[in-house]
Amino acid sequence: MASVMDRAASAAAASPSPRPVFEVEGLHVDYLTEHGVLHAVRDVSLAIHEHESFGLVGESGSGKSTLAMGAIRYLASNGRVTDGSVRLNGVELLGLSRKELRKLWGASIGVVYQSPLSALNPSIPIGRQLAEVARLHLDMDAAAARSRVAEMLTKVAMPDPEAVMRRYPHQLSGGMLQRCVIAMALMTNPSLLIMDEPTTALDVTTQAVVLDLVADLKREFDSAILYITHDLGVITKICDRVGVMYAGEFMEQAALNDLFARPLHPYTLDLLGCVPRFDPTPEKRSLVTIPGAIPRVDELPPGCIFAPRC
Repeated sequence: MASVMDRAASAAAASPSPRPVFEVEGLHVDYLTEHGVLHAVRDVSLAIHEHESFGLVGESGSGKSTLAMGAIRYLASNGRVTDGSVRLNGVELLGLSRKELRKLWGASIGVVYQSPLSALNPSIPIGRQLAEVARLHLDMDAAAARSRVAEMLTKVAMPDPEAVMRRYPHQLSGGMLQRCVIAMALMTNPSLLIMDEPTTALDVTTQAVVLDLVADLKREFDSAILYITHDLGVITKICDRVGVMYAGEFMEQAALNDLFARPLHPYTLDLLGCVPRFDPTPEKRSLVTIPGAIPRVDELPPGCIFAPRC
């Protein structure tokens, strides 16, 4: 197992690497429930460097979102980080007060959620909502904030930004809403951009457009990106490195090309086997699935947690 987890670190040591922007070491996240304490994320470490996109993949329930939200301390009231270290630009996040964290959220950390409607107020026009971010975190007056919003909507390829700014969320399509949320998340050119399944709720055509947009924005902005998805096909478009997560633990970390060419963990092999193949042969092929289900975190098997499905 050590060779699996250390492959990316060995490759990085062999050649100089850019400055790490976001570093997570030995993170543990628990949830307090009526059934007791659930250890949802256990001893997870990763690092994302300047201008790098890190893909976090795994089945639903693997702990991907809990890892991301726990690392920036944006958990539900029953969630808590119990151990580990998280640094953003060298600043330890786990020791910050709530007031200090609020200054980071939205300014140095941007988040794009799966459902854009959950990030937008349905009763406030788009322009006012996005301008609030610019005024709060960039200390702009109303005119400058409005100009910044129009600029950002243009950068995300929004048609007629001025008209969009006057509309309410329910008046826009899903793809347009997600562009608005991406513009809002990038408003301050944050050090870290977390994208939590941002295309899952979109149709295939709109998904492709949004992914192309994210790839273009990645080249323009300085943000390190943590991209969460269950779709290995998606990460090939924008990610440089990948971490495969299962039941609250990392199974494997590797550069994108290495992961697809030489996967080392059986779970990674099974995930790759589930990717649909569009072979030109007339033979009908069934979609491949992984037998069984992710274990409950309070009922983990002894030894390798993937062993019952291996």
